[in-house]
Amino acid sequence: MRNPGLFAVLCVLLVAIDLSQYCAGSHWLKTFITVIMEPGILEDRYIKVSYVDSIQYQGFDSRSATAGMQPRVAWMKQELPEYWEKETAQALGNSLTGRQTLIYLVTENNNEKDDYHTLQETFGCNVANDGSFLGGHYGVTYYGYDYIILNEDLNSWTTKGIVGEKFTPDRKEGSVTELWRTYLEGECVERLLRCLDLGKATLLRSDAPRTHVTHKVTPEGNVTLRCWALGFYPADITLTWKRDGKNHTQDMELPDTRPAGDGTFQKLAAVVVPPDEEMRYTCHVHHEGLPGPLTLKWEPPQTIPIIAIVIGLVLGALVVGTVVIFLVWRK
Repeated sequence: MRNPGLFAVLCVLLVAIDLSQYCAGSHWLKTFITVIMEPGILEDRYIKVSYVDSIQYQGFDSRSATAGMQPRVAWMKQELPEYWEKETAQALGNSLTGRQTLIYLVTENNNEKDDYHTLQETFGCNVANDGSFLGGHYGVTYYGYDYIILNEDLNSWTTKGIVGEKFTPDRKEGSVTELWRTYLEGECVERLLRCLDLGKATLLRSDAPRTHVTHKVTPEGNVTLRCWALGFYPADITLTWKRDGKNHTQDMELPDTRPAGDGTFQKLAAVVVPPDEEMRYTCHVHHEGLPGPLTLKWEPPQTIPIIAIVIGLVLGALVVGTVVIFLVWRK
């Protein structure tokens, strides 16, 4: 039997990976659909959540008491009841299709039905600041390792395992490919722009990053400088290191921009430098929330000279002694 805890971790990792892929554009929309078959429970669970940037704006859970698509942020409550009725009907229809697909895959793969089985579908699009289409994504994953993914050209597919084996022929005929390309370039972009309009006070703001540089000595004796940018929005940001004023990419680590979990983003750029040469390196930060490019360098901690400490102790002793003598004289 598969471990349900492992499944939960896997889902979190999949979400984190997929979210980070869309930090390159100015704004993005992403929908996650997960179907879960659990042992001893007759009805599968169907979950559908949608995000703009890193903010979940609506969600549906078949086991929720409301049994309907619900707003997850205040600005989505501006949508009329007709919108929520349509989204709920679509989620209910998709839940039936998703459950049937999962049962089909379990049967075709000769898996035990008294086990945990998962099917995840993800799709979304991202746009530039002027609203123009930058890219889209669609994919289906079974158990986290069998999948079929629409490539960046929105015209071809990458597949692995039973999902690709069973569903690729339909997509090669072109109708499904065209359907998803039309959706991603059209309806998905329209929904994203609608969300940006409804939530403009939140989604179109510019939060400047909080920045600093940290210093750590490696076991080999070299030094790692890390340039941090925290709490910024939107996700577009550039971090670069320079050595003596020239771009430096050697021994540099630049992880993907990550959601911070509070509606903002975070990023770091790390570089390994020889000891005693830290002051030759500068970190350069570009973000629309800043009035201009920001230049940072590591600032060594200020140390107080020993002679100053000795003088301070002597002066302190003199003051204490004077006070004591004065008190004795008064008495």
